[in-house]
Amino acid sequence: MGTATPKISYVDKALVKELSQRSDLMGAWMVFHVWAVIIGAGAIAVIWPNFITIPLAILIIGSRQHGLSILVHEAAHGILFNNRKVNDFVGQYILGAPYGGDMRSYRHYHLRHHRYAQTELDPDLNLSSKFPVSKDSLRRKFFRDITGQTYLRIRLAQFSGKTMEGSDAFEKTSPWPSLIINFMMFAMLANWGVWWAYFVLWALPLMTWFFVVIRLRNIAEHAMTTFDDNPLTHARTTEANWFERVFFAPYYVNYHVEHHAYMYVPCYNFPALHRAMKTSRYGDEMETKTGYASVLRAAVTA
Repeated sequence: MGTATPKISYVDKALVKELSQRSDLMGAWMVFHVWAVIIGAGAIAVIWPNFITIPLAILIIGSRQHGLSILVHEAAHGILFNNRKVNDFVGQYILGAPYGGDMRSYRHYHLRHHRYAQTELDPDLNLSSKFPVSKDSLRRKFFRDITGQTYLRIRLAQFSGKTMEGSDAFEKTSPWPSLIINFMMFAMLANWGVWWAYFVLWALPLMTWFFVVIRLRNIAEHAMTTFDDNPLTHARTTEANWFERVFFAPYYVNYHVEHHAYMYVPCYNFPALHRAMKTSRYGDEMETKTGYASVLRAAVTA
């Protein structure tokens, strides 16, 4: 898990060794933070339900459901916690199961992506290789996401045993952890007299905004990049402002060149790694964009 050494040392090896150190405190903080934001946004919408708090909570919770998947990604690389059992338990049950993810299954899927990034053997290739597309095509894709069609298609494909674009990343070793945890969440909210909050403030963002953000992330990370083994150019780092970090790119997920160059560096050290790589002699070679709007402009044909 995450022990591969890049063919080229883009920055000083001593710095990389330092940045590769895992922090249990930071791992625990991120797990606490993602759930605190979800619970906090949901609580505000429940206590003061109106046409501002509920839509805002849906967007924030959906972005933090994406945050759960980002931290599952950290656990899949074995870098969320130092202890392997703690790392895998938290990744599987505290982070993955609530949104329907499966860290163990995802680990096998995702490490193939790193091994074969942007080649015919890359399981993520079909998510990025089609770009750029027409504006109408991109609108249709996001419309399917925001209306829940993407969610339903993936779940139906899984239940029917069929495969479809994007469904491999959501394969499960067992559906029971997700079903049990979601039932517990519903039962708890129902016991508090706010059963509707499960459907409006958990299921709805998971079926809609979550997939909007996932698609945007997939486009930003690899669409319109090179088809070779160079992590500086077959992945992309998107420089995100505070608004984008809140709604699209929490937990440093926008630093994707850095992740492909050194996949054993924990995400909270990406800003320091980014600065080191940008000031190195390889800095000008890095594929970067400023803001997600610029990524979407590049993703459509004229």
